[in-house]
Amino acid sequence: MKYFGLKVHEAHKLIKDREISSEQLTKSIMDRIEDVEGIVHGYVTVTKEYALKKAREMDKKIAEGEEPGPLSGIPCAIKDNICTKDILTTCSSKILKNFKPPYSATVYQKLEEQGCIMIGKTNMDEFAMGSSTENSGFFTTRNPWDPARVPGGSSGGSSAVVAADEALFALGSDTGGSIRQPASFCGVVGFKPTYGRVSRYGLIAFASSLDQIGPITKDVRDCALILNAICGHDPMDSTSVSADVPDFTRFVDKDIKGIKLGVPKEYYTMQIDDSVKKETGEAVTNLANIGAEKVELEMPYTAYALPAYYLINPAEASSNLARYDGIRYGFTYEDAENLLEAYKKTRSSGFGPEVKRRIMLGTYALSSGYYEDYYLKAQKVRSLIARDFDQAFKNCDVIVTPTAPTVSFRTGEKIDDPLMMYLNDIFTVPVSMAGLPAVSIPCGFVNGLPVGLQIIGKPFDEGTIIKVASAFERMLALDKVKPLFGSYVRGGA
Repeated sequence: MKYFGLKVHEAHKLIKDREISSEQLTKSIMDRIEDVEGIVHGYVTVTKEYALKKAREMDKKIAEGEEPGPLSGIPCAIKDNICTKDILTTCSSKILKNFKPPYSATVYQKLEEQGCIMIGKTNMDEFAMGSSTENSGFFTTRNPWDPARVPGGSSGGSSAVVAADEALFALGSDTGGSIRQPASFCGVVGFKPTYGRVSRYGLIAFASSLDQIGPITKDVRDCALILNAICGHDPMDSTSVSADVPDFTRFVDKDIKGIKLGVPKEYYTMQIDDSVKKETGEAVTNLANIGAEKVELEMPYTAYALPAYYLINPAEASSNLARYDGIRYGFTYEDAENLLEAYKKTRSSGFGPEVKRRIMLGTYALSSGYYEDYYLKAQKVRSLIARDFDQAFKNCDVIVTPTAPTVSFRTGEKIDDPLMMYLNDIFTVPVSMAGLPAVSIPCGFVNGLPVGLQIIGKPFDEGTIIKVASAFERMLALDKVKPLFGSYVRGGA
């Protein structure tokens, strides 16, 4: 029996009804990892013995009469920039290749309290800087739909292992699209909550005013379940917002009649493949056919989001990554003759080319004489982008756009052209700049590769996003379509 193909809510029902145990489910996932990980390369670390031990403990509690919660005994994967106490957390960087945190991130603690079983840490672009997972300091993750193509990034490992049934769900982080874009490329559901909705405590910082943790799942209901578990105020995070957290599952399988869908013309006039434009356009038509109302929007500052983001993002990265000096933790260059040489050689050897590029760009943008011309102006543009969204939401309930301008591209195709790589984030970056919630859900296929639809909501209105996404998913049932490789048999749960 192949339990690895189950969704979270399906597995919960079987565990609750005592039809399967957490250990059986975890072993099935481990067998799946053994079968396909040689193709996917989604994990930096697999915690097999730890996971099986936790699964047995959960089964014992259930046998003794404890009522299993919605995530009790559910195997999950965690992106490798989320701290897990005494378990390797590398950010897929050589500079942290042996780092074991002395504490766990709040989100991971919450999942543990819910009874989740962590089965491993997933590969990513180094320090979350990239859109293809090719910038990992260790290896490149492959797309389960076509192993010659990238899974997206930076949460490429998390998206790939969910698509490949190597985890029932995963956590990722999103700075400018790093949950949504790989979810689009891998044909899964990826949700970036409102900035401040989920604690960032224990998330290794990249760009602190943009970073946000969120779930990557096989369907929208699972996404709602994980949001229930990880959202909420955390006094350990100064950016965490004390806002009520609804039961997000209440928004699943609801009617969307009368909901206004904003469609900004700017998102369809920028660089976008005609085939992706066609699929996402048909998705909007399908939503209108089940009762939603299409509203045309103008968002004139959209075109400035990417250049502003690529000033703010490196500037904050430059500041955050200054702490990796080889003195207190992580990789240290052993043969330096003095302290300055130790700093230089540690950082030169420990950081990859994309990280170095962003540190240099950010340091330049923050330097004396350039701060006002670059960083300060970028922050002013950020305010204008947020104002665009504020105006747009006066006329609609959600905004619907493509998630990415193309389907997954071939490994190596863009790695030597940073500008072309950055353009992958053209539709996701504006949302991050405004701190808004958004989801990517599968909406179709181009040449057998998934296309993602992005649904953007008002601040702290994740529920309306889930309502629209669930209705769309129910109509097309694309959550039932999987990549076929390894020993997978369609429908074989």
